[in-house]
Amino acid sequence: MTDPSLGRVAINDGGEQIILAELADSKRLYVATRPRRVLLPVILFAATCCSTWMTGGWQFSLALMMILTAHELGHFFQALRYRVPASLPFFIPMPFSPIGTMGAVIGMHTSLANRRSLFDIAITGPVAGVVPAIVFSVIGLSLSEVGPINDDSLMLGEPLIFKLLAYWIVGPLPEGSDIQLHPLGFAGWVGIFITALNLFPISQLDGGHVLYALLREKSHVVAMAVFSFLLMGTIVWGYTGWTLMIFLLLMMGIRHPPTSHDEMPLGPKRTTIGWLSLPFVIVGFTPTPFVF
Repeated sequence: MTDPSLGRVAINDGGEQIILAELADSKRLYVATRPRRVLLPVILFAATCCSTWMTGGWQFSLALMMILTAHELGHFFQALRYRVPASLPFFIPMPFSPIGTMGAVIGMHTSLANRRSLFDIAITGPVAGVVPAIVFSVIGLSLSEVGPINDDSLMLGEPLIFKLLAYWIVGPLPEGSDIQLHPLGFAGWVGIFITALNLFPISQLDGGHVLYALLREKSHVVAMAVFSFLLMGTIVWGYTGWTLMIFLLLMMGIRHPPTSHDEMPLGPKRTTIGWLSLPFVIVGFTPTPFVF
């Protein structure tokens, strides 16, 4: 179906009719006509609340769900702003894991976004999530106690930014002692780690979207290098937990698909923010997050 006066085209994507309208000012408007799923996201949200509560208690669950929700709603509201069809967040419960969840995802037609809207949608999630993550890290560290190292407890890898926060709040530790992390601090640690993980510049991760907006087709070279690094790192560090991430990246595809308007200029402000955001992977990531 077309409307010559607006250049309007209706397409069908997996049973969902999407209307594309080319406006006079060359901006694109996208409207999904099918109602969003509500029941499944609500059920998964409740299940993830339960699984994180079982893992770390109500304080951990409340703080972590606030961080994850802020991250996903950052994406969602930006998608609404640009009229890019997007689902409600799908939280992923994982009750027998160290953190009780695998995070959350949003179904979105990123190929319908232009270069600028893709960047804004991608960057808003990590920014919205890392702020409460740092706040809960600071509060949790201030409530934590210093005690002797317990070989039976779960040991956490220390991202550089969390290590600096711990040194600032707790101070240097006596030999043979460690921080007995408060549940709020644990939630903050998880939030920082998940933010860094999402900013890896590869595939459909937030960092992959940001990198594609910055470099377009050239981003594929960086994405392949990052994937090779992850693959080699899994072998070198011997951390089998990364095999699941590698499998998911292969399922999503290493290469990022083009946007609806790759030639749209990103502008100096977005370019600066993009290049400043990607190094967060270095300060927020740890190759061995859990030591059992």
